[in-house]
Amino acid sequence: MSKQHDIAASQDAVNDYDEDAVVNPSANPHFEDILAARLSRRVALKGGLSTTAAALLGGSILSACGGDGGGEAAPAPAPAPAPAPAPLKIGFTAVAKNKNDLVTVAEGYNVSILHALGDPMHFGDESWKDDGSESADSYNRRIGDGHDGMYWFGLSETGSYDAKRSDRGLLACNHEYVVAPYVMHPNGRSAGAARNAGEVEKEIYAHGVSIVEVKRDGGNAAMVRGSRYNRRVTSATTMDFTGPAKGNAQLQTLFSPTGVQTRGTNNNCANGYTPWGTYLTCEENYLNVISRAAGDDAQRSAKEVVSLARYGLPQNRKSPYLWDTAGSADLFARWNSSATAGAAAADYRNTINTFGWVVEIDPFAPDSTPAKRTALGRFNHEGAWPAEAVAGKPVVIYMGDDSRNEYIYKFVSKANWDAADVGKGMAAGAKYLDEGTLYVARFNADGSGTWLELSFGKNGLDAANTTYAFADQGDVLINARLAADVLGATKMDRPEWGAVNPVNGEVYMTLTNNSTRTAATANAANPRVYVDMKGTASQPGNPNGHIIRWREDAADVTKMTWDVYLFGAQQDAAADVNLSSLTDVNDFSSPDGLYFDKRGMLWIQTDDGAYTDVTNCMMLAALPGKVGDGGVATAAGGMQTRAGAKATADTLRRFLVGPKECEITGIAMTPDYKTLFFNVQHPGEDTAPDWAAKTFGSYWPANQTDATVKKRPRSATVVITRKDGGEIGL
Repeated sequence: MSKQHDIAASQDAVNDYDEDAVVNPSANPHFEDILAARLSRRVALKGGLSTTAAALLGGSILSACGGDGGGEAAPAPAPAPAPAPAPLKIGFTAVAKNKNDLVTVAEGYNVSILHALGDPMHFGDESWKDDGSESADSYNRRIGDGHDGMYWFGLSETGSYDAKRSDRGLLACNHEYVVAPYVMHPNGRSAGAARNAGEVEKEIYAHGVSIVEVKRDGGNAAMVRGSRYNRRVTSATTMDFTGPAKGNAQLQTLFSPTGVQTRGTNNNCANGYTPWGTYLTCEENYLNVISRAAGDDAQRSAKEVVSLARYGLPQNRKSPYLWDTAGSADLFARWNSSATAGAAAADYRNTINTFGWVVEIDPFAPDSTPAKRTALGRFNHEGAWPAEAVAGKPVVIYMGDDSRNEYIYKFVSKANWDAADVGKGMAAGAKYLDEGTLYVARFNADGSGTWLELSFGKNGLDAANTTYAFADQGDVLINARLAADVLGATKMDRPEWGAVNPVNGEVYMTLTNNSTRTAATANAANPRVYVDMKGTASQPGNPNGHIIRWREDAADVTKMTWDVYLFGAQQDAAADVNLSSLTDVNDFSSPDGLYFDKRGMLWIQTDDGAYTDVTNCMMLAALPGKVGDGGVATAAGGMQTRAGAKATADTLRRFLVGPKECEITGIAMTPDYKTLFFNVQHPGEDTAPDWAAKTFGSYWPANQTDATVKKRPRSATVVITRKDGGEIGL
């Protein structure tokens, strides 16, 4: 997810939505009173190994028996087990921290650009001209802005999903938001209280998702321009509502009076995928584009006012992008979530409720209609990360609500996984994602954790509830935050990306930072209270963030145990701040993106503002241990915590550093581990451009291969390969 920046008025811009704005007034705990002594207890993982772990350990050992003359024959010799693969080792030299205006990658690796903002996906549209003159309509066929989460889907010769294919595939990529300095416009964003209609139309189409075909020839990967699979899904694309909230009165709009459809997916941050081969894109800071009129509370029921407040949309709120001011056309008016008519079906008062969902897209069916899967709940979805699918077991997806003091969720499907559903697209999605149970996490004081069920009629989620009178399951899901409040879920510090370890099934999630952490709110899982200096500026609280992980009890999947895997810190910080003993080869701040490749290597990306006086944002490779591999430690401020094993250069190492003023985000890898894709978002975002002089805070990606090239900065997808053709990271 993107950092939020104060953008000077001289840039003719406004501030992005502040995800740190606290809209959770509940009295639910922040992990307080968690006992360090109890944190040292860890429940042993029960039951069988995951299928991945079993494969890594050589598979099953078979035995046979038979009869001969009625006597029991001696067992046939078991075949020798396959040799276990060699342990993973990080095989590159760490990249030094730097503030260069280019992607600096480990020695022995190649860097190339797959696509960037404005690149045409089809023939007939001219190439990016670096002057903002491209038509608004063409952005329905161009790469969007703010590249973020993405996933690689292998493509067979018959056009179906091939999970093992590496030389041909479909790459789905999120476009989170339109980035300042608005380089898609001729001279940035036009000034004024009312927006220019042509600029807004272009921005609407620049949000959403790009799906492109990619082919690899030798070590070179390139977008296939004109492929029939190339597709844009934007903030204007028609989508279906499915699941328990479909048709709910709170989803009725002028566009869909019955509440079964909507238009657009917006502010798509992290992502997910399904075992049947579809893409999950997740709507996060959608308040960037939604306004609400003064005096609107008087037009609403008491329940509506409670819901609007809990989701951060007060009356008299102008959105940062002001899309609703560009004219009376429906394309623009729909972004004002105010009651203007006699009934919800006659206006767009429910626009806010149509965003905040997980959206499923079938990349192999470019004419298919995306679906907002309401069973997974509505909140600021950072992403949706599946556990490894196991035949005969439910599909499990983990999610974070990326806002301070919000929650971690889990969805468990009603249907059990059947591999015969691979390739069945949206029909499989309906089977596994429209029926199931949504849970929210509570981290208990004894070091255990509990998943609490968010189902209507259970745990006080009913019409008699005094916090919010829930009417049905659709109401619970539309107002999942309120339901989680009622159940006493644990408030977290901006849960961002998650990732599931394919070797042991443990789940990791980044808690990026918290500048408001104080001694009064410190606790074992958020223990550090310190001042970090950025030049001469003081940064209090926990400005460098950390990563939590948990292991679920195999005998009871509503139970878990947890610890803190890594604490972000600069290498020369005090020991009670640098609890993970980071050094010059692996220190980092503000962990955000996470990705486990199938070998079990963890990739960590940063979206930082605290350490950028020393280095640009970065990506690191890690070989994590397991929950409970560390011990009790005392953090800055005196709070005891349980930290994972200390990092070493062998277990955590910096792989690359990005260009100026960027976020490193989004990662995908081909199944043979020989091509890695990642995104550089908003290079040069912090510096106001001089349009007359054509000077910018960054000139990337045009300058990646020639430092003398001075063109507008653009978000872009980067391709990394090894010069010797080997596996990435080893």
